[in-house]
Amino acid sequence: MYKHMTWNQNRDTEDTYYPQKARKQHGISILKNVSKSLGILAGATLLSLLFHQLGFTDANIIMVYILGVLLTSIATSHRVYSLVSSIASVFIFNFLFTVPRFSLTAYGTGYPVTFVVMFLTAFITGTFAIRYKEQAGESAKIAHCTKILFDTDQLLSKARDKEKILTVTAGQIVRLLNRNIVIFEAADGKLSNLRTFQTKNSTEADYDMEKELATANWVLKNNHFAGATTDTFSDARYLYFALHVNDRVYGVIGIDVENHPLDDSEHGILLSILGECALALENEKNAREKEAAAVLAESEQLRANLLRTISHDLRTPLTSISGNASNLMNNGNRFDEETKQKLYADIYDDSMWLINLVENLLSVTRIEDGRLNLKMSVELIDEVTAESIRHLPRKSAEYQIHLKKNDEFLMAKMDVRLILQVIINLIDNALKYTPAGSVIEVASQKKENMVEVSVSDNGPGISAEAKEHIFEMFYTGTHKIVDSRRSLGLGLSLCRSIIEAHEGSIRVEDNHPHGCIFTFTLPAEEVHLNE
Repeated sequence: MYKHMTWNQNRDTEDTYYPQKARKQHGISILKNVSKSLGILAGATLLSLLFHQLGFTDANIIMVYILGVLLTSIATSHRVYSLVSSIASVFIFNFLFTVPRFSLTAYGTGYPVTFVVMFLTAFITGTFAIRYKEQAGESAKIAHCTKILFDTDQLLSKARDKEKILTVTAGQIVRLLNRNIVIFEAADGKLSNLRTFQTKNSTEADYDMEKELATANWVLKNNHFAGATTDTFSDARYLYFALHVNDRVYGVIGIDVENHPLDDSEHGILLSILGECALALENEKNAREKEAAAVLAESEQLRANLLRTISHDLRTPLTSISGNASNLMNNGNRFDEETKQKLYADIYDDSMWLINLVENLLSVTRIEDGRLNLKMSVELIDEVTAESIRHLPRKSAEYQIHLKKNDEFLMAKMDVRLILQVIINLIDNALKYTPAGSVIEVASQKKENMVEVSVSDNGPGISAEAKEHIFEMFYTGTHKIVDSRRSLGLGLSLCRSIIEAHEGSIRVEDNHPHGCIFTFTLPAEEVHLNE
């Protein structure tokens, strides 16, 4: 249920390690600031001694020390260093450059005023420098936070799934706060799928698993932040926020405060990022639900079309079969032999039409469910096309069906049963939409590494508008079937699905001067003759 995070029940190590780490970092910071202050003060003193040797006035030397205090305020992180530097500058100036030299006594009556003015000037100058430095730092921080917020908006607008949204949000928060992040997803009112995001220089820390999970669960149920630096579960290591839109909570995110609370600007930007993340999750959920609803609606529409078409179009052949059978049963002795044969033929034709329909429906169902298992073998194209002619309905005798044999042996890799169904469907389609006596030709040729099989007719042809939709399921167009029979619009759609499953393609084009040509391709195989 929870991933990517290691917890440890022992808090003693954490309680001792992090205060020691903080004290160590604080000591290093003080040492750096003191070293910078002493270095600047020493440099100012050496420069002042040089000025004194060159005969510069005391005013020039005082300006050197004021400059040193200004540099100290810029180089250090606290104003106490510029204050100490101001005081030290006064005493060093008194000790080295006032008469008597090398003592803290000054004979001149105006020197006490000079010292006070020097101190105040240095201190005020340093104070202003520190203030401007702080303002510049705040401005840079605000600019940085604003850029992060802008980048977050841009990145979230491109995120298309929940995982990407959470990853972008966590990355931006780590970039903003430079702190470790944990994110729990919320599913059915429970926490799940924990993700952790660490800074580059983060070290492995110990956690109290039960305490952190209890805090995150409380945030999930109460839709309110809790954890470190708050009054609720204040002993937790992380500060937890709910990713929510109104009362809907999409997850819980934890910020490793590491005993350092967030300042106001960080807290404000963080809440803005979390708000954008929650809105992105809401939009992603709505888009997912909308897509699922669209798929369901399409499926329902498909089912409705199928039921409506079947209920309407099956009625005629079933009525014909039952009516003819009833006539034969009740009045068979009154019919002459020719009438009986005609009724038998009608029953046979209608039943064969129903059988062909059922075969197409079963094949479509297998393709839609992903259960179409191809039994591939290498076959001779001429033999397959010849076999398809033998399975045509009786009506085909009224047409001129020509099988154009190829001069070379064309072999293709295929599922023979399905390719036979494709060719039969294409010829049957030509039989439906062309008048009796029309010429239908089945031909094949090799084109590069594919074998092309075409079924052409010299009927009325297909309009340009119909060509764009003719391979869609349930599309029957506006052209009337010649024998007034029915068409569910499954045959050509099924042909396309079967050919694409064979890694081929199918197309329709005009046959000149009139009619149309259906052409499909199959991967060619080389012919190997054993001598």
